[in-house]
Amino acid sequence: MSEILLIEDNPADILLTKEAFKECLHKHNITAFKDGTEALKYLRRKGEYSNSKIPDLVLLDLNLPKKDGRELLAEIKSDNSMSCIPVIIMSTSRNEKDIKTSYELKANCYICKPVELDSFINIILSIEKFWLKTVSLPVYEKFI
Repeated sequence: MSEILLIEDNPADILLTKEAFKECLHKHNITAFKDGTEALKYLRRKGEYSNSKIPDLVLLDLNLPKKDGRELLAEIKSDNSMSCIPVIIMSTSRNEKDIKTSYELKANCYICKPVELDSFINIILSIEKFWLKTVSLPVYEKFI
């Protein structure tokens, strides 16, 4: 079972993402946070998250309270213990500056969230097929 960290402040998008993953062939454990500060504590296994599992994949929104997605992405990719975790930006923004900045900060890919339910589900199925079934990811627990 894959571990997915979803960092998204919109409760409707959290629910939609979790429901879309139910359409996948395999089960995934999805942990969601609504702000970048809590998500970073989870990723760094601080405090109450000391036993958290390192995610196989991070789905990250850009516009978050406390610590926005750009700041969080920069911290993840600059920390050797987390830098190899694939981070997929999922944002409603189609702004070229947001896309360019995300790649400059080492995002693994940038996806513009579609408004149509079927399109959103197809994107989640594509994410599963490529990131969780096709590519080989390291087992992080062995390195931390």
